[in-house]
Amino acid sequence: MADIRKELENRILVIDGAMGTMIQRHKLTEEDYRGERFKDWHSDVKGNNDLLSITRPDVIIGIHKEYLNAGADIIETNTFSSTVIAQADYDMQALAYELNVASAQCARKAIEEYKAETGDTAPKFVAGAIGPLNKTLSLSPDVNNPGYRAVTFDEVAEAYTEQIRGLVDGGVDVILIETIFDTLNAKGAIFAAKKFFRENKLPELPIMISGTITDASGRTLSGQTLEAFYISVAHANPLSVGLNCALGASEMRPHIEELSQIASCYVSAYPNAGLPNAMGEYDEQPHETAHFLEDWAKEGFVNIVGGCCGTTPDHIKHIADNVRKIKPRELPVVETVLM
Repeated sequence: MADIRKELENRILVIDGAMGTMIQRHKLTEEDYRGERFKDWHSDVKGNNDLLSITRPDVIIGIHKEYLNAGADIIETNTFSSTVIAQADYDMQALAYELNVASAQCARKAIEEYKAETGDTAPKFVAGAIGPLNKTLSLSPDVNNPGYRAVTFDEVAEAYTEQIRGLVDGGVDVILIETIFDTLNAKGAIFAAKKFFRENKLPELPIMISGTITDASGRTLSGQTLEAFYISVAHANPLSVGLNCALGASEMRPHIEELSQIASCYVSAYPNAGLPNAMGEYDEQPHETAHFLEDWAKEGFVNIVGGCCGTTPDHIKHIADNVRKIKPRELPVVETVLM
């Protein structure tokens, strides 16, 4: 199997774009989401995009292939909400493990079909996408009780462990802990991953970590500066640390520059297609997003680039074309000082 670290030494890798944006283009109905298996489910399931890996795998495989054809080297599994905690919104907690296995298999199948159809022999990687959860360990959902938490660390770690087991059983190459707005949630995912591989005596998969800066102050939602966030997760010895979502490339630039200067690992960046307009839609054109990321690549800021909300295969194609011949950011030589 190809080694993603070897690839990163030689070139900038491209990660795919938005899954939700592409699913919306299919204009799927409640019946599409339910399929035959869940046709009598007791609550609405439209919007549970992860469920489509089971009920409409053809749609998910097709989206993956569009990104592969656009030039993506890394495709993310359709598992942003595939935990018992997030699936509780649809009363589908029992499906969490199955969703992860099915989504990983969809991504693997997409790569197989893409390679068979195109003859492309370049390595392609599946990143098991682990989202931030819809409950947070650092913030109280009750303004009148700041000490209250809707979930415990053990519950978060247990939910992530089940997700990681499904992703690994489905055949992912990398674990991607992404869109982190609460570092304590991310620590739960890191803890779960390390413990899972150790206890099951399995080779540890590389871990990619991607946070999200939520406003102009340059902090995460739970209040950390970018440097504090990086220091908080560096113990995981990640393959990469980066930023995604929340901001467009224009607003993200200073934060990626800062991260490139402090990170001893690879740096990833996959911004939104600009900021959403009044209707919640994204207007930034593919060539515009690509121009920003090409600039970062030329400045030596990045090793992995792609897109988040609002980005499409067209965005990824432009990004891939623009960074193809640019040298990747070199890893800094970190001196170990013993006191």
